[in-house]
This record gives sequence, C-alpha cells and structure tokens, in this order.
Amino acid sequence: MSSYTVRKAVIPAAGLGTRFLPATKASPKEMLPLVDKPLIQYTVEEAVASGIEDIIVITGRGKRAIEDHFDRSVELEENLKGTGKSQLLNQMRQISTLANFCYVRQSEALGLGHAVLCAQRLIGDEPFAVILGDEIIDASVPALAQLIHVYKKRHGAVLGVQNVPKQDVGRYGIVTPKRLGKGLHRVIDLVEKPSPAEAPSTLAVIGRYILPPEIFPILRKTKPGKNGEIQLTDALKELAKQSPMYAHEVVGLRHDAGDKLGFLIATVEFALKNPSLGPEFHEYLATKMRATAGMRRA
Repeated sequence: MSSYTVRKAVIPAAGLGTRFLPATKASPKEMLPLVDKPLIQYTVEEAVASGIEDIIVITGRGKRAIEDHFDRSVELEENLKGTGKSQLLNQMRQISTLANFCYVRQSEALGLGHAVLCAQRLIGDEPFAVILGDEIIDASVPALAQLIHVYKKRHGAVLGVQNVPKQDVGRYGIVTPKRLGKGLHRVIDLVEKPSPAEAPSTLAVIGRYILPPEIFPILRKTKPGKNGEIQLTDALKELAKQSPMYAHEVVGLRHDAGDKLGFLIATVEFALKNPSLGPEFHEYLATKMRATAGMRRA
C-alpha cells in the first residue's frame, strides 16, 4: 500500500461542551442532533466518503453514548424487525458498519494537540486525518476528500482553510500563505487567534487536517500553552519549518456547530435540505416571516 494512502482518521471528542451547557451536562456535545443525526455521525460519514477505513475517536468521561451509537443495538433491531420497520432497521444496522471504530480515553482535557497524540499507537507510521466534529461542511465533494487529493499530489501536511471576515480572525488559527495556485497555498507560518491588526491573512484553519506521522515527536516536545493545553497549532508551526505544508481552500458551506448560533443555522439549513421535512419546514418559515413582517407594519 502506498505511503501516501490515508486510511485512518482521528476525531477528538473529549471536550466538555461548555458552550452548550446545560444541554451537555450529562450528554456529549457530539451527540447533539442536527435534524435527525448526531453531529459526530456527519463527521464519520464525511470520513468514510473520503476513503477512510478506520475511525479513532478520542473520548473522555461521560462519552459512552458515542460508543453506543456506533455499536449494534440488538434489542432495538428486534423491535424494528417485529414492527415491520425494515427501512429504519437497515439504517440502524448501517451505522455500526460505517467503519472500523476504535476508542481512546483522554484522561485529562489537555488540548487538541494532546488528543491527537493519544492516537499515536493506533496510527503508527502512516499519514492520517484529523476532523473536528463541530465543524460541519456541506460539500458536493467531501471536504476531507479534497484535502486527501492535495496530499497525494504534494506529499506534505495539508490544512483545510477558508477565508473569514477580518474581524473574526481572533477565533481561529490563521496561516501565513504563499499562493501556489487557485485555492492552494504553501504554509509559511501559523498564528493562533491573532488580532485583526496582527493577522497575516484571513485564511482560517477550519478543523480538517491531513498529517504525517512526523507530527507525533513534535507534539511530544511541544510545551503546554494557554490554559496548560498542548496546542496543535504550536506543533504545526514547527512541522512547517521541517517539511512542506499546504493550505487548501475547502469548497463547501461550513457551519460552526460548536457555537449555539452556528448550530441553529446548521439545523435550519439541513432541515430545508431534508427530503421529507424540507418543503413543510420551508412553508413554516415563510409563514413565520410573513407574520413577523405583518406585526412590524402594524
């Protein structure tokens, strides 16, 4: 198998989900439903559609529901079979066969860099993907597949990026780019959450990465930064000094579902696209807008 084949993906899912409290006090943020599927299932489906075979989920305390979701539920299947709900039964069975799942417990919330490092033994000496589950990207070609395509051609780490408004750069890791072609850049440096005045560009890293195994020894040497966490951005800065790194402008509509407003917007967008819900939901929204406009005129 080619050393440039990406077969494994790491999904960090050990965060506390504090932005969604109290909803996430006892339930994982990753299991919040986006219309009819939990957030993490969208992420897994994107990975599988991109050719990923093995999914490594980095979990923490209180995350058992994620494992249960991607496991078979014999009792539920028997109930669906007995009530003649064959279509729903097939959907439930497909969830557990999407990929090969492995779970690694992150004992402490020590940052994204530490979460990635937790997967080292399962990754071995292979390139791998990292996907942040609260970044939902609606794209005709899966976002991760776009990055893998670049990786196979360029043979260097690839970061998914998109342009963000200048006033929003302080929420992201921002790359210092050298343009190579349409939508493709060489990464010269990265800056974590700069002020608008200090930002080298408006190209923000959006939670999709293809990384070589050489990132692991760098992560082991990376010192904790803000809040005592090991930042992946710090390790990427060092990796960019040692070997070529690229930024690919992902084509697709991105939703920051880790934010309440972003989650609500994503819910509306995906509900409108849903074949069974879309038309009726669209009519409801249109009626609501007409009623609101009428109240304003009155």
